[in-house]
Amino acid sequence: MTERSLKSLQQEVDAYISQFKEGYFSPLALMARMSEEVGELAREVNHEFGPKRKKADEEDSSIALELGDILFITICFANSLGIDLTEAHEKVMHKFNTRDANRWTKINTDSE
Repeated sequence: MTERSLKSLQQEVDAYISQFKEGYFSPLALMARMSEEVGELAREVNHEFGPKRKKADEEDSSIALELGDILFITICFANSLGIDLTEAHEKVMHKFNTRDANRWTKINTDSE
């Protein structure tokens, strides 16, 4: 599969949403939807890595699909507010690379 940019993902989601009269949901509705999807991800993580196993009659889902749902909602949220996710990502990485530069123990690539 070909690597895709955040911009191309944002354009794809916009093309999809733009075909409907309703367009993007309001920010509040998108926040509620994102919270719902994060809850579904938490449930899947708990089933796979926690003590709570699925019942025999429960539908299979996956962590990857739940993350995909969260990504879709994140893109909808950004698009609805005119946010360029590439720029947002670059700002966040700058923050982590400066503010948290010495916060974590780095893997030493030199021989000890």
